[in-house]
Amino acid sequence: MEAEAAKLLGAGFAAIGAGLAALGVGNVFAAFLNGALRNPAAADSQFPRLMIGFAAAELLGLLAFVIAILLVL
Repeated sequence: MEAEAAKLLGAGFAAIGAGLAALGVGNVFAAFLNGALRNPAAADSQFPRLMIGFAAAELLGLLAFVIAILLVL
């Protein structure tokens, strides 16, 4: 396999990682909404954890995107 083809293949795999991060963000918000609907009184205390989970999932997506861009260049 040529080096250029390997770079583009790696960039494609990293782009898949960015797409999977979107699924992770959706799962974080779905779990929060499920818990908030079951126990509305506890929703306010769980909101900071929601933001931490969102930030972690989004960070992984951004890192995958940056790696894909670096491999293409």
